[in-house]
Amino acid sequence: MTTALETAPTALQADPDWWRQAAVYQIYPRSFADGNGDGIGDLRGIISRVPYLKSLGIDAVWLSPFYPSALADGGYDVDDYRDVDPKIGTLEQFDEMVAALHGAGIRLIVDVVPNHSSDRHEWFQEALASPKGSNARERYIFRDGRGENGELPPADWTSIFSGPAWTRVPDGQWYLHSFATEQPDFNWKHPEVHADFLRTLEFWSDRGVDGFRIDVAHGLSKDLPEVLPSTAELQKMPKDGTHPLWDRDDVHEIYAEWRELFNRYDPPRIAVAEAWVETPERRARYASPEGLGQAFNFDLMEADFDAAHFRDIVTDNLAQSEVTGSSTTWVFSNHDGVRHATRYGLPPRAGRSVKQGAEWVLAGGPEEGIDRELGLRRARAATLFELALPGSAYLYQGEELGLHEVAEIPDEQRQDPAFWRTTAEDRGFDGLGRDGCRVPLPWTREGSSFGFGDNGAHLPQPAWFADFSVEAEDGVAGSTLELYRAALRLRAELQGEETLAWDEQLSGGDVLAFARPGGWLSVTNFGAEPVTLPDGEVLLSSSPLEATDDGGLALPGATTVWLRRAA
Repeated sequence: MTTALETAPTALQADPDWWRQAAVYQIYPRSFADGNGDGIGDLRGIISRVPYLKSLGIDAVWLSPFYPSALADGGYDVDDYRDVDPKIGTLEQFDEMVAALHGAGIRLIVDVVPNHSSDRHEWFQEALASPKGSNARERYIFRDGRGENGELPPADWTSIFSGPAWTRVPDGQWYLHSFATEQPDFNWKHPEVHADFLRTLEFWSDRGVDGFRIDVAHGLSKDLPEVLPSTAELQKMPKDGTHPLWDRDDVHEIYAEWRELFNRYDPPRIAVAEAWVETPERRARYASPEGLGQAFNFDLMEADFDAAHFRDIVTDNLAQSEVTGSSTTWVFSNHDGVRHATRYGLPPRAGRSVKQGAEWVLAGGPEEGIDRELGLRRARAATLFELALPGSAYLYQGEELGLHEVAEIPDEQRQDPAFWRTTAEDRGFDGLGRDGCRVPLPWTREGSSFGFGDNGAHLPQPAWFADFSVEAEDGVAGSTLELYRAALRLRAELQGEETLAWDEQLSGGDVLAFARPGGWLSVTNFGAEPVTLPDGEVLLSSSPLEATDDGGLALPGATTVWLRRAA
């Protein structure tokens, strides 16, 4: 069989550093485009939209899980790591998709979920059918229970999705699941787990995949004593590399094995870690060239729309990149977070975290509390700020349309375990779960699913999607879609060395300005009042600029402009 790799254009194989300043577009496959009319997005749908992706000007697609799954956690409960969910497509269609993307000059990064499998995975089913102490059980984390008859869980731990982190099986033993009950944790001390994931990474690399996003990268290695600590004791333990569950130093031995495999390819396969860790120094280890090579920073996702906060985040992360030799990552929205158009239309978080444990607490927020117009204006300004920065930018499907979070989903139609397995008190300010950012995209103004597919969508779409559809924005001057296209096109032309210099003359108060190599400048007004701009050539602005009385230009509030200063 001819693989997608063998048919890919030579140009895509030439640059080992393509990822350093790439614009990567995340596709949540079940909600992108439905090619067969069953209400679920699929590979056929993605293939049909490759021209759209090319028109955006992105460098790569990050494809969220497409593997066989019962969808207990949106596909992050994987039944088979080396196949495609029949509801989404086939391996042959996967190859076709890779070839189509590569033919359009777009690389492919796929999600890998190594912390846990689905409870339907053949290994876990074998473990259930095998006795205590068997090799099959040793691939996962099984323990005897406490109490006179083992009726109590091995520890009082709570899963990320709330509820107990241990579930009992019919013969009386218990297994650990850091997330949903249907997601048993692997035992990474078992050599067969190591070997199997190496086979998985090789399998997809051989099919033309250019890189991998590693889910829960900080959770694989665990060192559990015979007597397990209580939740209270766990919470007091430092996460400095010695914690029993999270961000252990020895997790990097796994990634060193992976790097050896990645480097056998030309160009080497890349990887980016989803690692929720305590300090920049801890995160840097995941981004080392001997390991995964890059790690997400989610700092801008947690930041209010504030000049000082943005500057601190950028300064800190660029400093981290110098230490690791990696490039930093910038992200405002993804499949786990409230869309930034909505976040910026809600009251400031004022330092409150949007994390609970290692996962997002997700939500749409109260509809009556959203200033949608201001939120979108700020989101456009923030995105233009992001795309001017050195490093790689990760974009989430639909943000290029200016989509807001969909809050108005009836409870009975929600699918996210983060909603169903937590209480209203746990969810607090934001507690609607992650479904609101996973609603299928609107492609047309009309139709049963706004062009997503022929027979509706697996999550309900609001009527206001019509005005945010691709059809409504395509070719319309000033639309968010055309802003993204123009910004990504310009970014590719302007991007130079991975450095910036803060413009102290322009920066101050609500204004943040920095220069990039090549003589261009990004200026963002985080405030409400307009500020005067220096003379220069306007390259692009997130909102229309204003004229001043002396014939100059002023930058309105919640606006970013790229310009070349006059000589």
